Parts: sequence; C-alpha cells; structure tokens
Amino acid sequence: MTNLNFAELDNCFRNNDFPSIENDNRGIRFLKLRSMSRKATMEEFFELQGINYEEVNSRQYFQKAFNLNIITDAQINDFINSKYLEERQGRADNQDYLVDQLSRLQYFDWGGSFGNSLEKNIVNNYVKKIQSYNQINEEIEGSLLTSLRGYTLNSWYNHWTSILIEDLFKDHDAILPTVGLVKKIDFFINDVPFDLKVTYFPEQLLADKLREVGYGNELTNLKRICRTLEIHIPNDLKDKALRLHLYNKVSEDQREEARHFISTLKTHKRNIIQEAEADPAELKKWFYENQGEARFDASNRFFLVLTDESDLSNSWKLKRNIHFLRENINAHLDYIYDNMDGLETEFYWHGDQQTYRCKSDILFLKYTE
Repeated sequence: MTNLNFAELDNCFRNNDFPSIENDNRGIRFLKLRSMSRKATMEEFFELQGINYEEVNSRQYFQKAFNLNIITDAQINDFINSKYLEERQGRADNQDYLVDQLSRLQYFDWGGSFGNSLEKNIVNNYVKKIQSYNQINEEIEGSLLTSLRGYTLNSWYNHWTSILIEDLFKDHDAILPTVGLVKKIDFFINDVPFDLKVTYFPEQLLADKLREVGYGNELTNLKRICRTLEIHIPNDLKDKALRLHLYNKVSEDQREEARHFISTLKTHKRNIIQEAEADPAELKKWFYENQGEARFDASNRFFLVLTDESDLSNSWKLKRNIHFLRENINAHLDYIYDNMDGLETEFYWHGDQQTYRCKSDILFLKYTE
C-alpha cells in the first residue's frame, strides 16, 4: 500500500488511475470526501464535527478534511449515510407516483433525433438544407416536433428511471452511497467505488455475434423472409427503423415460416446473451472500449444489463419494473458483498492508445413472460 498525498491522489483521479487510488492507504478516504466536497455539504460536515473552517477558502475544504487526522473514516461514513437518508426519504414517499407516471410512456422512440444529437440533427437536416420559409415552418410542426417530443420523453424517462434504480442499489446494506451527483462514482461496495451504468445488450455486438455463428445479417434475413411471404418492404425507412418494422411484421404473421424464422432468431440471440452471462469478460471489455469518446473514463463500473427475452426492443420497460429490479439487485448484492474476486478488468483505449486497468461487475437481468 502506498501513502500518496492529496495532490498525488487528485492527479490519479483526473488521469483515471483508480488502481493507484485503491492501493493507497488513504485512497478510499479521498474518494469518499470527494463525493461530499460541495461547499454547503462540507460546511455542514465541519460544523457537525466541531471544526473551525472560517479562515479556510471553500476551494480548500476538501483538502483540509482529507488532511485532518481527527476526522475518522467512521465519521465520514456516518455523515454520508445520514445525508443519503435525508435525500431518500423524499423520493421514497413519491416513488409510487413516479413509477405510475413512467408507466404511461408506451413507446420508446427518439423520433428521428438520432439519440442525444438533437441539435446536430436540427442544424444538418433542417437549418442547412431548407431554404423555403414555408417549408421549414411545416417541418417544425411536423417531423421536427416529432423529434423534439421523442427526444424529450426518452430523456425524461431515462433520467427518472436512473434515479429509481440508483436508489435500489443505495438502499442495500452493502452499499455506501455518495452525496449528490458525483462524476465517476455512484456508490461503494466493500470500499470499492463503482459508477453504475444501466444499459442493454449492445446491438452492434449482437449483430457481430450473429455473423460469427453463421446467421448473417439480421436485416438481410428479414428482407428475405418478407419476400418469401410477400410481406411489403417499405423504402422510406433507415436500416435500424426498417429492421424493427420488418421484425414486428414478421412476428405478427402466424404462418409457419414466419413463426419458425422468429423462433430461430430469438434462439440465436438468447444463446449469445447466455454465453455473455456465463463469461462476461468480453462484454465488460466491449463496454469500455466502445464508450463515447467525449465522455471517456476508466472508472470502476457496475453494468446492469436489462433484457426482455421475449422482445429485446421492449427491454427499456424493465427500467420501471421496481419489484423485479429490487429482488434481483438485492440478491446479487447479497452475493457480491462476500465475493469481490474476479472483478479485475483490462481494456485498450484507441483514443490515447493506452491500456487501462479497473474493476467492473455486471448483472444480467433477464425477463421472460
């Protein structure tokens, strides 16, 4: 174990060197205090501990608390837990209402806004392409309004379901939460920091695995079965939307050929996901190596992978299934609390051409009707 000073630990944090922080005698202390380093929070903590901070610049609160030997780890843990309980009580009282509201969203559709790039979509496909004043007004009332509605509703849904799921983790006795929103850390398990990532099995990896097992391209095969069954194939949809559209049409077709096609495709996907669950190292590495470049970091991560095995396109609905989530999350945390081995992860980042080491855990939650 090392004995790094505050500046050295801060440098490790900024450079995604979590192994060095965790290997330091005061590294976890540094991370816990960092999670409560906002001015008002630190002042409340100092007052509770009877520490005079009037002559200290607020930017130095974090470092002062770190270096004060009279502040114990137990005091830090107790304060963090008490702050979380204060925040949690208000959300707990409102949880049933929030879940009811989230359950009213029937379609998870970005509306052609290409995920989180709504502004880019508006500029590239409307502002720079349309010269007619009347036409751009028509688009604003039509397709652009659809995009804005889809983007807003999906962002709203993701925001509030993420808070609900984080609370399910933080409610568990094995978890020490953070105070407020903190970059790179959502909670600690056995003094190991984790950033929670709620996600689904990656479409691109699923497509790659389908080719590896000899199935080929899903959209190509959907078009083929549609031609065989004389199901109309529209020409006004992009590939992703067309794949989902044709899949739904074939799924609803009750002819034997259609039912066999869907059954075979589901079996292939189910097997791929089961293989990843049995040996998740490849999927963990894939998540790290394919993260967005602008938000890259090498923090320890806890991946919660949600899968509706009856229809993968409905996996998003599991984010609001509180009872299903709580039961499975608690069971996993009960186990992992005493079984933290095997979490070491190594991955290569193409951006800076470096290899990073971290810890990661993954929980597959699969729902089948």
